[in-house]
Amino acid sequence: MPVIGLTGGIATGKSLVTDYLKHRGILVIDADELARAVVRKNQPAYQEIVAAFGPSILKKDGTLDRTRLASIVFDVPEQRKILEAIVHPPVYTEGWKQIHRLMADDPAALVVFSVPLLFETRHEGEVDITVVVYADEAAQVRRLMGRNGLSEEEARKRIAAQMPIEKKRDAADWVIDNRGETSETYRQVDQMLSQFLS
Repeated sequence: MPVIGLTGGIATGKSLVTDYLKHRGILVIDADELARAVVRKNQPAYQEIVAAFGPSILKKDGTLDRTRLASIVFDVPEQRKILEAIVHPPVYTEGWKQIHRLMADDPAALVVFSVPLLFETRHEGEVDITVVVYADEAAQVRRLMGRNGLSEEEARKRIAAQMPIEKKRDAADWVIDNRGETSETYRQVDQMLSQFLS
């Protein structure tokens, strides 16, 4: 079975799609979850981040203050590159380790590797099929402002830190348009699964 690389842009609906895939019994490896794991206190990536950004990005309990760190890296692109260079390698290493383990257990299983920056990090060639969850920039801004309590300027800054969603859409093998009703998004996921599972 192929490994599907699922991606999109910030607030385009990747979580909605991955939650539904899990509900359908599809094996999903989530790079966001892996990223949270590799930066836990005393992990090598955690120590590198503290060395690079200083103790001001820590909470009182010594864990990373993700909000503080985000405000730094989204304001200064060079800082974001430093953070990504620390976090991405262990995320991909652990992700592929888990994928190979799942495929060894069940060679017929369909596995989805959900990676927000799949194209930006140039890892799209490592998966068999690329799928983009799409929503236009206006929808991204609206969702980010509502979901994260960001100003429009902050929302647009975070969106600008990623490859434009239209470029991802055009580069993908398959597109799930998440601008409409949730039921319509689910219908498109079902259609995709029927294609890949046949």
